[in-house]
Amino acid sequence: MLLLKTTRDALLAPLQAVSGVVEKRHTLPILSNVLIEKTGERLTFTATDIEIQIRTVTTNGTEGEDAAITVSARKFQDILRALPDTEISLTLEDRRLNIKAGRSRFHLQTLPAGDYPLITPPSGDAIRFSVPQRTLKHQLALVTYAMAQQDIRYYLNGLLLIADGKNLILVATDGHRLAYADSELEAGIPNRCEVILPRKTVLELARQIGDTDEPVDVVLSGNQAVFRFGSIEFVTKLIDGKFPDYVRVIPHDHPGCITLTRVPFLAALQRAAILSNEKFHGVRLVLDNNMLSIISSNTEQEEAREEIEIDFNDERLDIGFNVSYLLDVLNNVSSETVEWRFRDGNSSALITLPGNGHFKYVVMPMRI
Repeated sequence: MLLLKTTRDALLAPLQAVSGVVEKRHTLPILSNVLIEKTGERLTFTATDIEIQIRTVTTNGTEGEDAAITVSARKFQDILRALPDTEISLTLEDRRLNIKAGRSRFHLQTLPAGDYPLITPPSGDAIRFSVPQRTLKHQLALVTYAMAQQDIRYYLNGLLLIADGKNLILVATDGHRLAYADSELEAGIPNRCEVILPRKTVLELARQIGDTDEPVDVVLSGNQAVFRFGSIEFVTKLIDGKFPDYVRVIPHDHPGCITLTRVPFLAALQRAAILSNEKFHGVRLVLDNNMLSIISSNTEQEEAREEIEIDFNDERLDIGFNVSYLLDVLNNVSSETVEWRFRDGNSSALITLPGNGHFKYVVMPMRI
């Protein structure tokens, strides 16, 4: 049975859009597959890992019969990548998908489409708003690096999203540092809504959305969130838990403040990090007499010292940080300068952007 004839890129682009959620190892074999549905000229690709589902629709406008199959996402994608951009025909015979392109032939096993575990998007009462893709992408880039990765406090392995009136707030923390970013919604919402997006959802969403003013339509309902943009529908389950009170974590009264040029500060930290302890990655930042000294050492008695001239005539300050936490924020903001606010050697540091109240980064000190 002929399913369709089309070009390689017409299949590869939508397949790549959905296959990012497919896990390499699964207890359910069908979760390694992508669901392909052909209805008239519409070709729909769907992938899921039970927690996240991505669907994209394309119009191929070619001959062929309507059908629905599931096939290995990785193998199908690898085959399409290896082929030149030529005409490809897909036929279904004896539960096998036959792929023909020029003199190349491939035969892939399929599993029944009826067994594919689809997630039904929410309907009825929900919080709905839209945000430009460029805005959301930039906002995600400012906070995602601060998410925990495999913390037993499962609610930290994700991102807090708050829609409140005309404010969209994103917060991430791993317990050692916290990143906060907000933006303004053009059309406000009547009620405040807080949800925690899973880490995998956040990373995949950041990969998918583009640097464009086209909107992302967001739907929050129950234990699900839906993001629709372009031809993609992204459905995810939410993390059920109590996120830390970020307002209490962000300091509001640090008396000390210095301004640092971001790129030279970043480069100095990168050099000092070379000789930091491989386990703790600690560096000391010493403020004294118009000079910032960045000092690192390791168990082999090796030491690095970098010095940056600054405007500072206050009491000497010596404070230690995990250098990775400082590098993360400096690599993910784009401003020319950053502001470092502080109280003493035992208090958290607050990093902000001059003239920009929409971003805050808090990092806890460490003993070195």
